[in-house]
Amino acid sequence: MAVGRQLFSHTTQALVYYYKQLPIQNMLDFDFLCGRETPSVAAIINPAGAGGFHNLFFGQHQILIPLYSSVEDACAVHPTADVFIDFGSHRSAATSSKLALTQATIRIVAIIADGIPESDLMELIDYAKSNNKIVIGPATIGAIKAGAFKIGDTGGTIDNIIQFKLYRPGSIGFVSNSGGMANELYHMIARVTDGIHEGITIGGDAFPICMISDHVLRFNNIYQVKMIVVVVEAVQSLVEVLTSGKINKPVCVLWINNVRLFKSGDQFNISQGDESSCGQLEALKDAGAIVSSSYETFEVSIKQTFNKLTEEGKIVPIIKEVTPPQIPEDLTTAMKSGKVRVPTRIVSTISDERGVDVQYAGVPLCVMLEKGMGIGDVISLLWFKRSLPHYCTKFMEICIILCADHGPCVSGAHNSIVTSRAGKDLVSCLVSGLLTIGPRFGGAVDDAARYFKDAYDRNLSPYEFVEGMKKKGIRVPGIGHRIKRGDNRDKRVELLQQFGYTNFPSTKYMDYAVKVETYTLSKANNLVMNIDGAIATLFLDLLAGSGLFSKQEIDEIVSIGYLNGLFVLARSIGLIGHTLDQKRLKQPLYRHPWEDVLYACHVK
Repeated sequence: MAVGRQLFSHTTQALVYYYKQLPIQNMLDFDFLCGRETPSVAAIINPAGAGGFHNLFFGQHQILIPLYSSVEDACAVHPTADVFIDFGSHRSAATSSKLALTQATIRIVAIIADGIPESDLMELIDYAKSNNKIVIGPATIGAIKAGAFKIGDTGGTIDNIIQFKLYRPGSIGFVSNSGGMANELYHMIARVTDGIHEGITIGGDAFPICMISDHVLRFNNIYQVKMIVVVVEAVQSLVEVLTSGKINKPVCVLWINNVRLFKSGDQFNISQGDESSCGQLEALKDAGAIVSSSYETFEVSIKQTFNKLTEEGKIVPIIKEVTPPQIPEDLTTAMKSGKVRVPTRIVSTISDERGVDVQYAGVPLCVMLEKGMGIGDVISLLWFKRSLPHYCTKFMEICIILCADHGPCVSGAHNSIVTSRAGKDLVSCLVSGLLTIGPRFGGAVDDAARYFKDAYDRNLSPYEFVEGMKKKGIRVPGIGHRIKRGDNRDKRVELLQQFGYTNFPSTKYMDYAVKVETYTLSKANNLVMNIDGAIATLFLDLLAGSGLFSKQEIDEIVSIGYLNGLFVLARSIGLIGHTLDQKRLKQPLYRHPWEDVLYACHVK
């Protein structure tokens, strides 16, 4: 470690390994608080992802932080970002940190994870020392240069940072093993001095890569640092550097292996010293350190030392305190505290995924599974927001089964097949088929329900209904089939009718449709009730006969497309099937045969 080198400046930028939203936003909020012009986070590295950006805040403005999938790419694009903050786990941090250290642009690496294997640490120590790199950690909360730059969550919340006066530089160099005690010490130092110039927590692992003595030496040669505050567990290296004659600034030391931190007890799980503690304590004092025997007296010794330096003119007191800018409060935080109210942009009345279990219309999924509820029950909850009787949910499941597919020649299946053979993905193939659904294919269910309901409710005779539609130039939806005839009825229609007559309390709409079919068959043998007409009229009977829907609700269900949704849901199964079938058969690109095309370019 270069003696006298400032670790950070007002323009320092970092590359952050792994996306950690809160620590990164904390860094950006600190930047704004300190009046930085450029964000301290240059880029984020997400090895499992791709490129792109993360949207974060810099004061009141939103900014885009670029994403990279590799350390090398991030370093190449951002050569001035010389700090690497590694949020990787103990399993990966050694590898990613070593990779960062090998990059020419990286000067400092901070390792947040603990529990890194000793062999990996030794390799990192050797590489860092031989290549004049600085490693903070492992098991560190980071470091901070007051008013300039901080790593991750160092300093705690914005309220803490303001209370600890970390938004502007002071005169104290602070270094500690313990990250847990750092914030408390920052607070203590702010109470009795002009605050921190730079603070470092080297990490609590057994083998920190940089020692406390390294930073004491560095602080001693930084002009702005007038005194040094140390919280240390192992004193040997500190004693050695103090006795070397290289330190000429006062050093206040709290040796946490020797003292009980608070009168109430050992709140940081720090052990009491043994009989050898006296000798080590005396060694620190003999080396020139100002040693405290308790947490309470540590604050006193820091205050006395600072006041003495001020009286000697070595520290010039801050005449006018800087007022930091106000950082806008996040919306979620403000809402929780009751400071703001914001109208929602989306309203959902059918599902809620926020709890332990997703709920469909208030029914948890685990309850649905325990009761053996099926896809019909899912439809009833998500579409109708209530649990319908079993015969209703069973009817919907039968409709799905009967409408799932109608062979490869219908327009929807044909489109999906052609699209699949063109090598497109599953969703594209499905959508190409669904887009053909309309008045001529599948989409007549809604219209059939509307027209049959209107005719029945107005008490029109079959003759009045059919002939009235004819005068308007409208074909009766739900009546007519290309293949089926009066003497060759659609088996699917017969199955639905049988289920309705057996299970429904009332089949008044179906009965009316049968009368209409009798009249249309007298006109032509192909004007038979089709599957659209059967589903439409029986669905009307389901709604009207269940007693669960008001007239207004039934009118709304018919008008906004519920019934067509049932066909779309069912046919999606078949379209997916045809798509997968073509891919499984490895069918080549489809080209329509010339023989099936009438070339009539001469027709005008």
